[in-house]
Amino acid sequence: MFRGDRLNPSTAQAEVIVDELVRNGVRQVVLSPGSRNAPLSYALYRAAHAGRLRLHVRIDERSAGFLALGLASRTQSPVVVVCTSGTAATNLHPAVSEAYHSGVPLIVLTADRPPELRAAGANQTIDQHRLFGAEVRMFDELAVAESRPGQNAYWRSQMCRAWHAAAGGKRGGPVHLNIPFREPLVPDGDDQWCESLAGRPDDARWTEVSQRGQAPSELSRVRARRGLVLVADWGAEKAGEWGDRYGWPVLAESGGVGVGGSAAISTGMWLLNLPEFMQEHRPEQVLCVGRPTVFRQVQRLLADTDVEVLLAHGGVDWAAPAHNLREVAETFGAAPGDADPEWLTAWQHADQKASEALHAALDLERWPSGAAVAREVVDALPEQALLVLGSSNPSRDVALAARQRSDVVVHQNRGVAGIDGTVSTAIGAAVAHGQPAYALLGDLTFLHDSNGLMLGPYEQRPDLTIVVLNDDGGGIFALLEQGSPEHREAFERVFATPHGTDIGKLCAAHGVDHVLVRERSELTAALQRRPGLRVVEVRADRTALRSVHQRLLAAVRTALLG
Repeated sequence: MFRGDRLNPSTAQAEVIVDELVRNGVRQVVLSPGSRNAPLSYALYRAAHAGRLRLHVRIDERSAGFLALGLASRTQSPVVVVCTSGTAATNLHPAVSEAYHSGVPLIVLTADRPPELRAAGANQTIDQHRLFGAEVRMFDELAVAESRPGQNAYWRSQMCRAWHAAAGGKRGGPVHLNIPFREPLVPDGDDQWCESLAGRPDDARWTEVSQRGQAPSELSRVRARRGLVLVADWGAEKAGEWGDRYGWPVLAESGGVGVGGSAAISTGMWLLNLPEFMQEHRPEQVLCVGRPTVFRQVQRLLADTDVEVLLAHGGVDWAAPAHNLREVAETFGAAPGDADPEWLTAWQHADQKASEALHAALDLERWPSGAAVAREVVDALPEQALLVLGSSNPSRDVALAARQRSDVVVHQNRGVAGIDGTVSTAIGAAVAHGQPAYALLGDLTFLHDSNGLMLGPYEQRPDLTIVVLNDDGGGIFALLEQGSPEHREAFERVFATPHGTDIGKLCAAHGVDHVLVRERSELTAALQRRPGLRVVEVRADRTALRSVHQRLLAAVRTALLG
């Protein structure tokens, strides 16, 4: 395998690490340049040149981490991200946090100085031991490589451990391997080594891990005739089928987008926000699929002491919003065969009335608003498109205003729901999706990761249209307590945070196509599929957000309650 190479301990270790990761199934690696991680950089370049993996290079480690996250979220297979030592490694922490809380498989390889250089206070040196704390499924610091027998088996064995920990039994998560390298860091030395560095025959893994007996646990206490399915951060397709089969309405934190079946209630988040309606339509049980994070009306429902809450967590650590869960399992399991047939019908009729009123009211609003843009983006998506939603308002706007689309795939970074890294996440997810992809982001989310647009000439460019609703600041706060009239004096300075950035010039600096939309008809034209990476900007008035939401809620209330 390494015949003719000039091997020193660091080079040998890096070559074996990359070879064994490929044998385990790694096909995508994201690399940020540096000196201390040079052995891995050379090994990855060689593997990519040989067609064994696809290499993505990003100069910003935070963007690199989220690019890897996007790739892994769509493939559900571990993606490797590699960086040098020091603050480079700390910039991966936001992506590691998101991966841990959303169950995305990442393998983080951080290069480090050997112990004697750490003790000397060497440049670009920090304490990287357990850098990401409890937010990894496995941490290990490899021993500094030495030219002695037994190293090959040790290196390969640890890569298999890392792969298995990241892939997980049901859903994945991040692992962190800290790798101290001694100089020389470039291929240099003899072409002989003290032992064979070959892996198992036929490109097999060094260590196979049996998955027998790993059937997911199932809920067993689903028994109510009147229940609701609440889809949070996973399982939308399966939940839609489950609700259809057993006659429970299916409400999702993405509205009706990405959820199929006749039981899907696209206006569910509006209905939950009407106390009068919920008093007459209170479920006996709620089957919560994943961890809900977006809507307060969802939290109120789950905290209702008259409602029994069951949770299907999908393999990630389960959350208990009101600490009152009756049962927890990995997936749904059986459901009652005698659900009240009038129960689903009542929710479907309410959904139809609410939807008609909502969209009629939205048509009367001054364009553009976040809700209207969200509706038009979803309407324009081609079949099987990927839609990446930014945190804050875009997620809410789609849930509240989009019409039902079961034929698209939705991705959101809901593990910790930060705005960081979303451009890079969308690019990674789009590359892995392999079909047309769109992202709907607020301006602050877009600007926070504008480095994600920085694609060098050797990098794969995604088929991705990024729609930016630019209201010049933090519009989400206008809908929260901070946006109420009594806090108006401080609001603009410390919450709204206007920036005045010219997004068109920013895109031009990165060589990315940019379209500024001023009219509704222009948005429809701009959303027509054009291969490549481009940005569609829609400028909106942030001051109207609160009143628009109030009028839409009033329209839904009137339609249902008179």
